[in-house]
Amino acid sequence: MWIANQWKDYEVIDCSSGEKLERWGEYRLVRPDPQVIWNTEKNKNQWKNINGHYHRSAKGGGEWEFFDLPEQWSINYKSLTFNLKPFSFKHTGLFPEQATNWDWFSEKIRNASRPIKVLNLFAYTGGATLAAAAAGASVTHVDASKGMVGWAKENAISSGLGDAPIRWLVDDCVKFVEREIRRGNKYDGIIMDPPSYGRGPKGEIWKIEESIHSFIKLCSNLLSDNPLFFLVNSYTTGLAPAVLTYMISTEIVKPFGGYVESEEIGLPVKNTGLVLPCGASGRWSR
Repeated sequence: MWIANQWKDYEVIDCSSGEKLERWGEYRLVRPDPQVIWNTEKNKNQWKNINGHYHRSAKGGGEWEFFDLPEQWSINYKSLTFNLKPFSFKHTGLFPEQATNWDWFSEKIRNASRPIKVLNLFAYTGGATLAAAAAGASVTHVDASKGMVGWAKENAISSGLGDAPIRWLVDDCVKFVEREIRRGNKYDGIIMDPPSYGRGPKGEIWKIEESIHSFIKLCSNLLSDNPLFFLVNSYTTGLAPAVLTYMISTEIVKPFGGYVESEEIGLPVKNTGLVLPCGASGRWSR
């Protein structure tokens, strides 16, 4: 398992009974987590001393209950700064477990000794975009949500990367890739973190199980003659690490060589010393 264990401003304190207790900077949140199917004894003082609690509804969805939590605050990961705010469906605007992937490709970019162009698809609030830019890459950031792209720009400014070579695009990722292929554009690194289900700006439907393999194949046409890396992340239970390895190997290793590694990604849990699983990633490089 690849573990995001370099955080100072974030930690999972405990997890039990379908929920996780987290520290985001100086604030503590309780949020539901479908992986937490165990029921262990809780430290009552820790679980009571919180600033926000997302309560899931039996009918689907849920709502936040706040206890002295600001509308927005920020945390740091190494040189990066992320602006956080709780919004619908329990999210805060950041997936801390992705830091293990940021560190992996950042090292490759820094060690490449050449200009590196990176494409970040389904780029959300820009964690991977900022990590790649901070490592020295020029980045194309694509997400279907105008609000998420605006949030990512704010994070870039807060991280001192407001003038970094980042191209910000609000677009359907599949249609953007198709246009880039026609334009003959190439990238040395491609990152994708597709949702299980989603809609593009014009109502385009995305279902990951039906679309991910063909999309990986499509994106392989955008790799440069000397590509550096290819990263696929998934939070969909059906896409086990071995499935990611198979798809990436089929479409990337055959034309470019190199090798694929896929693992679960996770976050350390302070109270138990165990690791909370948080999806899976597949990584190709040479």
